[in-house]
Amino acid sequence: MLIDKITPELRAAMLAHAAAQAPRECCGLLVGDPDSGTLHYMAAANLETGQPGEDRFTLDPEAWASAEAFGEVVAVVHSHPNASANPSMCDRVMCERSGLPWLVLGWPSGAMVELQPQGFSAPLEGREFSFGVLDCYTLIQDWYLRERGITLPDFSREDGFWLRGEHLYRDGLAGAGFSLVNTREPEPGDVLLMRVQSPEVDNHGAVYLGDGFMLHHLYGQLSRRERWDWPWQRRTTGIARHSALPQ
Repeated sequence: MLIDKITPELRAAMLAHAAAQAPRECCGLLVGDPDSGTLHYMAAANLETGQPGEDRFTLDPEAWASAEAFGEVVAVVHSHPNASANPSMCDRVMCERSGLPWLVLGWPSGAMVELQPQGFSAPLEGREFSFGVLDCYTLIQDWYLRERGITLPDFSREDGFWLRGEHLYRDGLAGAGFSLVNTREPEPGDVLLMRVQSPEVDNHGAVYLGDGFMLHHLYGQLSRRERWDWPWQRRTTGIARHSALPQ
């Protein structure tokens, strides 16, 4: 295991970075020297701004480029400030995407857990929320891939887009092959466009499952199957249908 190769000096460097960045998450890369095979920890900037940096990270791509210029990137490292080192569901998803081992540091406990890519796929129901990784659109993507065999393209989005008047859902779904249908009765597979504490911009989406049920993922909650009843119907502003489904 990679964790067995972590020397006291490497561990000290990673924990010092975690301490310096707390309460924000620190992040960095373990890089192997191509000549000696020695592992080095290269600290990177967490580009998340404001409070979100306390529960997630975006590793500076320039740091990744520098690490690759130095040697072989062998692992991604990040901390969990004031929390255990146990990987979150978001960590497991991102570890799979990276194709690299991840080392998670608990701070201030100093605990370290190694996470390896093992084919993990988040369940449709009961997944944790992490904007851009496990959110309402990624749930729609995963449902379509698993239930319809359709790969929906991702689209760039930043938290709070609705506060800036950005119509990411309508524009993003249009680019993914959806179009609005003129009906009040959705069909299974339709995407329900909604506004949650957003008076002018759609900022939430759900998959209609049929028989009055939908699948969705709200901020700060686990994804779940729920009735599309009046409280949700009044938040629904449109029904979008994929071009591969009967119109």
